[in-house]
Amino acid sequence: MQLSAPFLAIDGLRKSFGSVEVLKGIDLQVSRKELLFLIGPSGSGKSTLLRCCNRLEEPSSGKITFNGNDVCGPGVDVNQLRRQMGMVFQSFNLYPHLSALGNVTLALRRALSQSKTQADANGREALDQVGLAHKADAYPEELSGGQQQRVAIARALSLSPEILLMDEPTSALDPELVGSVLRVIEELRKEGMTMLVVSHELAFAREAADRVIFLDEGEILEQGSPDVIFGSPAHPRTRAFVERLTLR
Repeated sequence: MQLSAPFLAIDGLRKSFGSVEVLKGIDLQVSRKELLFLIGPSGSGKSTLLRCCNRLEEPSSGKITFNGNDVCGPGVDVNQLRRQMGMVFQSFNLYPHLSALGNVTLALRRALSQSKTQADANGREALDQVGLAHKADAYPEELSGGQQQRVAIARALSLSPEILLMDEPTSALDPELVGSVLRVIEELRKEGMTMLVVSHELAFAREAADRVIFLDEGEILEQGSPDVIFGSPAHPRTRAFVERLTLR
């Protein structure tokens, strides 16, 4: 059987900030509809890897191919690329003077030039997708942290991305609010959304991920199914990391 080309392919990716090399030759392939979790210690390069994918950071060398196109090639429309590769950050980055619907529709009106009527309809659909249709008129200060993060996810979804990059989407949340965001990720997985998620939610990764990637000091040391990474990791640094977090 002939395997289809990877949806996202990262080959020999390196990224340095001055004299500090943060990514040291990353090779990674992501298939359509795959949910990948990137785990590893703080400072291992996980967030930088995500940011290189949609060129929020410019790679120092290497190649990134998305849906058959060279991400760093000449003439690439970076704004179009970022609409196709939705990004969800640790902080919600919502505008406090806009309602939940206003935050979601801002990009639709500015980036896609949609009319207010069309943007509002699409925005409400995106809020409904994350279970917040009833909070469309609420302002960020009236929402819990979990609800604000779900609005941020709706904002990314409203642009109909082909992949979602999530950088620690639950790290800023109180423990009791984490579950609401994880449920959205699980629903998106069922709907076939391709996702690359940086997270320390190991229990959820073990249950939901198709594949888990362990990064340390800018290198992929190990990757495999959740059962392998969490049950019988081969690399001693993977074992130490998993044991340290699961014992907390």
